[in-house]
Amino acid sequence: MKSATTIYQEGNHRWVVIARDAAKPGYVIDTNEYLISRDGDNLLTDPGGSEIFPAVFAALSTVVDPMSINRLFASHQDPDIISSLGLWLDCNPKIRCHVSRLWDSFIPHFGGDDQSLQSIPDEGQHIPLGQGQLEAVPAHYLHSSGNFHLYDPDARILFSGDVGAALLPPDEGELFVRDFDQHIRHAEGFHRRWMGSTEAKLDWCERASRLKIDMMCPQHGAIFQGEDVMRFINWFAELPVGLSTFRHRRLA
Repeated sequence: MKSATTIYQEGNHRWVVIARDAAKPGYVIDTNEYLISRDGDNLLTDPGGSEIFPAVFAALSTVVDPMSINRLFASHQDPDIISSLGLWLDCNPKIRCHVSRLWDSFIPHFGGDDQSLQSIPDEGQHIPLGQGQLEAVPAHYLHSSGNFHLYDPDARILFSGDVGAALLPPDEGELFVRDFDQHIRHAEGFHRRWMGSTEAKLDWCERASRLKIDMMCPQHGAIFQGEDVMRFINWFAELPVGLSTFRHRRLA
């Protein structure tokens, strides 16, 4: 079963990660879901696929009433991101999902309609949460053409979707990155293959380097914290990705 771990709390403002389901089928990719709560307002990032909905729901139940989740954030349109949307709407028909405007007519194949989907413009926007707000940060073409990350300026946490993701072996299941050089080996092939544009990558690196980030939380793998955040940004900026990788070497 997945477990819930609080990674930040200041008063009634907190971040909880739902991660590490050792009981999941081997053919299903492991994912991290993040609950952001503030002043009774609850948002869940990339809530996952329908296959893992019961595990996510059960883990959330240990820290919050899942029926109180009133917002979802989908970084992009992939099934491991948001194919559980229909199940969440069955629980709470009033739930709202923030997602790039590009996917308004695609995601309803999983569930939802023009009322439940809240379009994010290409340039990003602020999303209110309790007495504060979150920032939808453009991350287009990393790897989706309509892609966003979510920044909490008060917690100084960036939910980075697939950027920073690592496909970890079963014996390396730590929640936080402990050894950057060892960990990044599990991220390299993924980033070379799935990040399609050097220009988009460098644009994101510039944006991210301007933010004050204490933790960078990807959808797969372990969480970067402290100095490892900037180490990742610098590593990513130098990494050959997309077509340049395709032309010159065998892909992972």
